[in-house]
Amino acid sequence: MPPSQKRVRRYDPVRTRTAVLAQFAHVRAALDALTDQQLEGPSGLGTWTVRELAVHLTMALSHVSRNLELPEPALAKPEVTLLEWPFSTAGRAGRIAEDVAESAAAGHQDVGALYGEVADRFEAVVAGVSEDRLLPTRVGVMRLGDFLVTRAVELVVHTYDLNEAAGLDIPYDRQALAACTRLLADALAEKAPGGSVEVRVPPFAVVQCVQGPRHTRGTPPNVVETDPVTWFRLATGRTEWAQALDAAKVSASGERADLAALLPLMS
Repeated sequence: MPPSQKRVRRYDPVRTRTAVLAQFAHVRAALDALTDQQLEGPSGLGTWTVRELAVHLTMALSHVSRNLELPEPALAKPEVTLLEWPFSTAGRAGRIAEDVAESAAAGHQDVGALYGEVADRFEAVVAGVSEDRLLPTRVGVMRLGDFLVTRAVELVVHTYDLNEAAGLDIPYDRQALAACTRLLADALAEKAPGGSVEVRVPPFAVVQCVQGPRHTRGTPPNVVETDPVTWFRLATGRTEWAQALDAAKVSASGERADLAALLPLMS
């Protein structure tokens, strides 16, 4: 996908780092209350158990810490931008599953202890590092500031998965949810550039997308509106467009307001 010519949204790196840690802490607190039987239950994500999903979530932070401890790549600019990241994640399920299996084999059955170790290391390694510091990731070299936003997305989406799998009610950190919502909304505008449809995800994002007559003033002729949780579920394939419409989780008005062919953005 060609790089966008639009102005790229900026994220405050300190607020993003704080949000990532806050969401991680929410998950950790909820997991502490689960029994071994609950942890061995199905996650709803392939063959993973809830425990394996929990271990996978720690990688959202541990990959940052581990890669920052490596020498900085000798590149003039990143290989993957923030807006390219959502489209670069397909096809990594096999590698991710291997990492989770290796972590479990390494003795990471004590989920609470693992979360404590990962959080402490993240705080020690990331604090004070410039947002422009380059680091290797699975999809290519990225800026630290951009990669931290992707960590918020991973944590928020898998928090939803944990809630569904284990009957939990883990809260979403507001800043983490905002970052997740905004990045996925911007990714939609990147995938389908244009100005004929206005997509609203209050209170965090409004974007215009889809080629066609551009709206300039008054009420847009094509409007899609939904809430942040429904939006990231749509964007990541956890619910389908028709299901969200039928459940009145999405309102869509106008002949161009059907986004079914554009979703999901990530799989």
